[in-house]
Amino acid sequence: MKKTLFLHPPSFDGFDGGAGSRYQAKREIKSFWYPTWLAQPAAMVDGSRLVDAPADGLSLATVLDIAADYELIIMHTSSPSFPTDVKVAEALKQADPDVMIGMVGAAVAVDPDGSLAASESIDFVGREEFDYTCKEVAEGRALSQVLGLNWRNPENGRFVRNPDRPMIENMDELPFVSEVYQRDLKIENYFIGYLEHPYVSFYTGRGCRSKCTFCLWPQTVGGHRYRVRSAESVVAEVAYIQRTMPQVKEIFFDDDTFTDFKPRVEEIARGLGKLGVTWSCNAKANVPYKTLKIMKDNGCRLLLVGYESGNNQILHNIKKGLRTDIAREFTKNCRKLGITIHGTFILGLPGETRETIAETIQYAREINPHTIQVSLAAPYPGTYLYNQAMENGWLEATTADELVNEDGVQLSPISYPHLDSKEIFDSVETFYKKFYFRPGKIAELTAEMVRHPSMIGRRLREGREFAQFLSQR
Repeated sequence: MKKTLFLHPPSFDGFDGGAGSRYQAKREIKSFWYPTWLAQPAAMVDGSRLVDAPADGLSLATVLDIAADYELIIMHTSSPSFPTDVKVAEALKQADPDVMIGMVGAAVAVDPDGSLAASESIDFVGREEFDYTCKEVAEGRALSQVLGLNWRNPENGRFVRNPDRPMIENMDELPFVSEVYQRDLKIENYFIGYLEHPYVSFYTGRGCRSKCTFCLWPQTVGGHRYRVRSAESVVAEVAYIQRTMPQVKEIFFDDDTFTDFKPRVEEIARGLGKLGVTWSCNAKANVPYKTLKIMKDNGCRLLLVGYESGNNQILHNIKKGLRTDIAREFTKNCRKLGITIHGTFILGLPGETRETIAETIQYAREINPHTIQVSLAAPYPGTYLYNQAMENGWLEATTADELVNEDGVQLSPISYPHLDSKEIFDSVETFYKKFYFRPGKIAELTAEMVRHPSMIGRRLREGREFAQFLSQR
């Protein structure tokens, strides 16, 4: 067994491009998701260690000191952070020419040979689901015998593509990622503006049945078949967190759409209700009232909901499988039950115009989620949106990889003949101001702080960070 380090490398200050993040950029408010995709193989490799440099604020010098004790380093990378991550790999290899370095993540899964060609310091990249790929490399198996791997042949420098690795079918066979969190991470370093602090997040399954054209993970790593852990396994991991990390105030289920299988969600909810924990999850805006009530009655506090747009034609264009009237009714039901919603929206999707931007802003104000996140359409390589943008000339080949600026702040790479990228970019700030800077919303957030005085310091900090974010844009 090779002594193995799983590394989320140093990147932009406050860059939340970790293995569990869909939003690979610097956020409006400093936030960190757990590096779940790295924690999973780390849980399968005896004697390994997981280091999350951005969340821990570790410098490259500190990472090099840590890495000196390891024979194998597996780094998670993303399209926006890849150039910086390559430099980290080169520094690691320069410090120890004998160390083996691999990269995993959607960015290298989409272009494995191009990733290897970026630097001779990268020995291999993992494609598809890479949990067992990492485990087998760590066990010392010859690279030529590891499924799902592209690797550099040291004898002639040529790139070799091994056969694909089958998807994992029995999700219950995977060990708990929370055991790695508890062992290697500082739980208090992970915080999200809309979740109780400290929180813990993990996946109860992989894949997403939805076909959203912009969504990265189902199109590159997880697939569109939702493969799930049993309700018993999920509840058992939450019970483990409850026993070993008593400071945790909320559990978040990070599945793309946790609510897809209603009977399973209801079974998990009842199990969590017996534990008495507070929990939240991703949800599609079509969950029926009956299921929502069972969730609420058993500790569900918040739903993270991807509304994306207030225009039905845009929702159709991106294959969202949802209409605004259904989402509106769902939101009313959540409000009736007392379930908080953090809503996410995307500007610049195919079909966007000045009028649809205004329509989406008005829609958000009307349905009024408690908090929102507004993103720019990001054409990640490997997605339908990326191919569509390239084919239609909405994306310049020379700037296709420019998804964030030098500070890690998200850019607007897509431009339409009738709506240029700058106007789309500027509309994000307009959206935030029109949503938050209105008397009703200010009163709502103020009332929240009055009811929960512990929120005052947190909201003031977030307000400062939000103002700084807008100034950086």
